[in-house]
Amino acid sequence: MFDRVSLSELDAQPKWRRPIVLLFLMALAMPIAFNAWLALLNNFVIEVAQFDGADIGLLHTVREIPGFLAIGVIAVILVVREQVLAMISLMMLGAATAVTAWFPQMGGILMITLLSSIGFHYYETVNQSLQLQWLDKKRAPQVLGWLVAAGSAATLVVYLGIERLWKPLELSYDVIYMAAGGTTLVVALLCLLLFPQFEAPTPQTKKLILRRRYWLYYALQFMAGARRQIFVVFAGFMMVEKFGFEVHELTRLYLINLIINMTVAPMLGKAVAHFGERRTLMVEYAGLVIVFAAYGGVYWFGWGLMVAAFLYVVDHIFFALALALKTYFQKIADPADIAPTAAVAFTINHIAAVALPVPLGLLWLASPGAVFGLAALMAMVSFGFSLLIPRHPEPGYETVLTRRAVAQAAE
Repeated sequence: MFDRVSLSELDAQPKWRRPIVLLFLMALAMPIAFNAWLALLNNFVIEVAQFDGADIGLLHTVREIPGFLAIGVIAVILVVREQVLAMISLMMLGAATAVTAWFPQMGGILMITLLSSIGFHYYETVNQSLQLQWLDKKRAPQVLGWLVAAGSAATLVVYLGIERLWKPLELSYDVIYMAAGGTTLVVALLCLLLFPQFEAPTPQTKKLILRRRYWLYYALQFMAGARRQIFVVFAGFMMVEKFGFEVHELTRLYLINLIINMTVAPMLGKAVAHFGERRTLMVEYAGLVIVFAAYGGVYWFGWGLMVAAFLYVVDHIFFALALALKTYFQKIADPADIAPTAAVAFTINHIAAVALPVPLGLLWLASPGAVFGLAALMAMVSFGFSLLIPRHPEPGYETVLTRRAVAQAAE
């Protein structure tokens, strides 16, 4: 179970027991629990716990605290291998999701959300590190695209089951949460037991690292956290609160997103490899400016359900382009920095995620459109940052300003 295998010795392993297979199994397992929880969340808290906009903001602030504390991964990997930590975190996510419906009051919902979030965020931190350590730089964009598609396929099964069976079988929140969380728990346990411990060629630095030359990556991570939080918290909440979507109706919208992502994600990986991170991220951020401004228009101009649903789908497509941020870092990073920087980046990403939901929840009560207007401004800032990414980033050439500074120093 815990035998160690170097990445240079993989030819001696059967094909099913290699890192890329493990990455795909992890990519399948995590979305089952997380997206079942997310699909039911807005209806669960509104129907069962009578949440309003301020309450949902508080819930998501609590949910993002472990992301803000993801830097603690650096301390954990001093005593637990990254691969083992990933499996333990997945099992924690699955177990917490399974019992979500057992806690229908505010205090219980916040407690179980915190536990599942610890599992989710620690898994995501370590998973990103393992991906960048195990994947070759030339293949990484395309493989990351396929991993996104695999996650979308797993989520599709979850959403399709909810959408098709919720009303005919009169399913309860408890049944769905138990089935989805239990599945993730079992898959993670099997991954822990059946796969060897893979050794990357470069040992990871196991201490806090903040490097000046990564500043643009840090800035993009911070803005991504702020924008993502507005979408995760308020876009789905809008569909339920404003348009009265029921569980199966909101899940149907998620299904459309998933089918599109399964088709598009591998193409997006190829697009990143072909056009580069700079152009890809420019397209993402410019598109998000338009989408978030249009979300505001749903409230300012009274645009209807079809417009909101269309924007929700397009929103998901643009967010899939975020894999370009991973490959940008992979190209500029010292290989030994990947694990500690992944933890630091997750913490930076979640600074805004922890700080924003409560005040934005209060702003939502006064003007929902203003929340999306603020998100559009954030996307504009991200677009400005993306202009600083070189066409071919590498260590020593992390931003277009770096090459300029070197040239000036040589004069």
